[in-house]
Amino acid sequence: MKEYRLSAWPDLDASYERMAYRRMLSDMSQRHVTLGHLCKRSGLARQEVSNFLDMLVGRGIAMEREAARVRLLSHLSLGAWLRRAVSAKPAPARRA
Repeated sequence: MKEYRLSAWPDLDASYERMAYRRMLSDMSQRHVTLGHLCKRSGLARQEVSNFLDMLVGRGIAMEREAARVRLLSHLSLGAWLRRAVSAKPAPARRA
């Protein structure tokens, strides 16, 4: 999976003057973001976002990199935590 980030703010033609494109540019100016993130935030179809990113990368305005993979820790699963929490005995009440 790839992530994208702006290297410079582009001058866009009229076809990209919609708010959805501005929102994507704003996100990409602050951090690396994935194609999926941009689709969700903009509300545009995946193909539209992909074409926009290709245009930006082709013009040298956006950088792309491979996204870091997140390793899930199986021993810290939610199910295991819930089992421990439910089976734990409550502490005795203290007298004042």
